[in-house]
Amino acid sequence: MSNLEVISIETPNLGDRSYVIGAGATAIVIDPQRDIDRVLDVLDAQGWSPSHILETHFHNDYVSGGLQLARQTDASYVVPDGMDISFDAQQVKDNDEIESDVGRIRVLHTPGHTPNHVSFAIHRDGHDIALFTGGSLLFGSVGRPDLLGPAFTEPLARSQWKSMQRLPQIVSNDVPVYPTHGFGSFCSATATVGTHSTLLEQMRANPVFHTDEETYIRELIAGLDAFPKYYVYMGPANQLGAGPIDLSLPRLATADDLVHHLQQGDWVVDLRHRRVFAADHIHASFSFDVHGNAVTYLGWLLDWGTPLVLLGADLTEIAIMQRELVRIGIDRP
Repeated sequence: MSNLEVISIETPNLGDRSYVIGAGATAIVIDPQRDIDRVLDVLDAQGWSPSHILETHFHNDYVSGGLQLARQTDASYVVPDGMDISFDAQQVKDNDEIESDVGRIRVLHTPGHTPNHVSFAIHRDGHDIALFTGGSLLFGSVGRPDLLGPAFTEPLARSQWKSMQRLPQIVSNDVPVYPTHGFGSFCSATATVGTHSTLLEQMRANPVFHTDEETYIRELIAGLDAFPKYYVYMGPANQLGAGPIDLSLPRLATADDLVHHLQQGDWVVDLRHRRVFAADHIHASFSFDVHGNAVTYLGWLLDWGTPLVLLGADLTEIAIMQRELVRIGIDRP
């Protein structure tokens, strides 16, 4: 039915996927992370030129690279309508359609994770062939509705339930589903199940499709747990529009530099394996093992804006953490 190719770009420590979707010589990109070199590598390898960079929502768990990717590739930047933004973009709403060589992109308003959330259905040859659901429909779950604060939680939970009841009515039920969240992300309302699925499979297995509204809302809200503290800064950063990143290695610190930073109250973050840290470390430094999920928990615990000094066993550990940090808006530690 289609020669469409979907390539997912995994960001395991944030539990997210970005997507590059190509056909012929053209591609579209959905929900790119801030380190867009990974996307550019895929485009170059496939010989694709992007026509559109699309966001399903203004993300609360990472800073998007969509604006910079669009600027660098001369692609159209597409974002949900109804948000105050500080940059030029094509703002889309329910039932809008975007023509591209990849296929007709149908815009579906799926509020719940955020009020303005949209999903994108790729339509070719009279049939939906891919559904990109961002933080709405996840595998066995949905995106959590409480990230904007308690006043929004129940209304968004109801919107999420209603969005899911509507999806099977407006999208081909055999369509493959491609969520952005749900692979370990704290943006998921509950634990997700599996790595691939179709809408029909979700209609059979996902509780949102066969639980009545009041029961679902009550159980969904009761099951919500804590989420990282840094999330509150991501939405505003995405509405402002993130600038380009610099992943060149920072200046090497001397022993005197470390003493100075500690005296100032800066965080010296030791990236070495926790067992190495336990055996010997600088007094008052913090252990965030870069071989685990250091970025999420550092972002969770850090007093936002506190200067960081990275201490690694080698330059590779520093480079890994730099890349992780720019994804949550911490540049040039």
